[in-house]
Amino acid sequence: MKSKRQIKILELIGKNDIETQEELTNFLKREGYQVTQATISRDIRELKLMKVAMDNGRQKYAAAAENAKGMTEKYIHILKNGFVSMDMAQNILVVKTVSGMAMAVAAALDAMECHEIVGSIAGDDTIMCAVRTVEDTATLMERLRKMIGDA
Repeated sequence: MKSKRQIKILELIGKNDIETQEELTNFLKREGYQVTQATISRDIRELKLMKVAMDNGRQKYAAAAENAKGMTEKYIHILKNGFVSMDMAQNILVVKTVSGMAMAVAAALDAMECHEIVGSIAGDDTIMCAVRTVEDTATLMERLRKMIGDA
């Protein structure tokens, strides 16, 4: 039932400009699904739905794949807001962040699918990224500098 409902949610947001959980609940009820706001909230989280801007300035739900550019911009925004500095030690990239932002910045880096990064560990204000090679570390640092406007 859950997977059918989630498929229906993706179908509905693909065909309609759904702005709120209440609207989504009403659409689902018209399709014969008996759902609560809590269920919808969990589905939105599990499906990784996001709000994207429409031409009229309002927002609607969209699947992550529908707005990869918009998501990349959100990740860059997180990176810019949390970034303090970075340095490298061979193939390890160390990123210093504003206190409390390391996990958010690391999640943004992960979501941006930087192919050079093998894995990362985040603390409170520091991220350590294992990078494939020393050359990849330098390349990645340059790309991150350009993203945050520090080049």
